[in-house]
Amino acid sequence: MTTETENINVDSLWIINERDKSGKHENIYHGNFIPQVPNQLIRRYTKENDTVLDLFMGSGTTLYECENLNRNFIGFDINTQIIDYVKSKMRETQNIKFKINECDVANQVLFKENIEKSLSELGTEKVQLIIAHPPYMDIVKFTERAEDLSQIGDLTTFVKQFVQVIKNAFPYLENKKYLGIVIGDVYKKSEVVPLAFYVLDAIKRNFNVKLKGIIIKNIEGNRGKLGQKNIWQYRALQSDYFIFKHEYILVFKKEEK
Repeated sequence: MTTETENINVDSLWIINERDKSGKHENIYHGNFIPQVPNQLIRRYTKENDTVLDLFMGSGTTLYECENLNRNFIGFDINTQIIDYVKSKMRETQNIKFKINECDVANQVLFKENIEKSLSELGTEKVQLIIAHPPYMDIVKFTERAEDLSQIGDLTTFVKQFVQVIKNAFPYLENKKYLGIVIGDVYKKSEVVPLAFYVLDAIKRNFNVKLKGIIIKNIEGNRGKLGQKNIWQYRALQSDYFIFKHEYILVFKKEEK
């Protein structure tokens, strides 16, 4: 077994004790996903010098894993402040090529302009992996911009906009390569909204893909519930809900037309 494939988790249940805090990783941004997720996807579905596209870059989790694993990177985000933060962390990087774009990824014209410029500057035409970790509707509002997906509280509107994001990016994914979506469910009006299932269904309906995996990820060290297990358990028992500890990693493979 090579170093690249060593310790790759091929199970559909990932129980992770705590987030990786090594290197440039910092848990400073609400909603940022744990580095182990992009690390697993990148090592399994790409090789060195391949290009990874992250549609919701956030604080740069995927980018730092690309840097560690010698993959090139194209990232998008709508939050000016977090983009400036990530750029400041990458000033000394020399081992990979990367481009960071401030752009509404649901805007077809702007996305096309930015992705094609980024691909050209990196000297490639396609990416080998797309990672998308979108907001979970309006549970956490990341900016005040109207076009921000985290401003959308309506399920139908959110799914429609997210599908548009993937439509914008999908032509730039190489055939037989992979799309990984990291997403969780939400709780609204005293009811679980299975957001991940709606997104899964929409991707299957709108794109020529094969679903390769539905992975359930649980991290024990969730900072929102760390040290408060008894309080959360008490609240759940007093009501009729269950405590959210899971997220889904949906893995799709792009098929040829």
